[in-house]
Amino acid sequence: MSNQTLGPTNAKPQLIMTIAIMTLISGILNILWGLGLTAAIVLGTFFLGIVCAPVTILPAALGIFEVIYALKLLSDPPQPVQPSQSIAVVEIVSIITGNIISAGVGILVLILYNDPIVKNYFARINGQMIPSATPVTPEPVAPPKPVLPKEPAPKPKPVKKVAAKPKAEENTNTKKM
Repeated sequence: MSNQTLGPTNAKPQLIMTIAIMTLISGILNILWGLGLTAAIVLGTFFLGIVCAPVTILPAALGIFEVIYALKLLSDPPQPVQPSQSIAVVEIVSIITGNIISAGVGILVLILYNDPIVKNYFARINGQMIPSATPVTPEPVAPPKPVLPKEPAPKPKPVKKVAAKPKAEENTNTKKM
């Protein structure tokens, strides 16, 4: 099965389209947020905030990676791409820059990556084996040969204990008293 031909088996599931569109929108917003935040800090501090620019530009860098990833998901024919949990985690962490929308998208995307339809789609476009729903039964193993117990050792014969007879003298002494 080639990834070049589109047919009913290669159609993108709706969840993949949802992930791609949400990631694209989040990427665009992150680029705008990062550049806007950087411009506001630099201009608001009369160019002294240029020292903070490397920190405030990080959402823009994340946005660029999000847009590239989303375009790979939206491409036709589909490109082999793995689910990017690292981008989703960084989207969640971007809440420290004040971008709540990106954090929400990151949480939703992580949830959608665990859906069986999404897992099967990524496995199919990457040429990996899709785990079957029916369990594979193992070949029967020959039972081990039974071990015959050894013959028990002969039991020793019981020894009879003989009680000693009381002496006649002792019997007479006890009667006198």
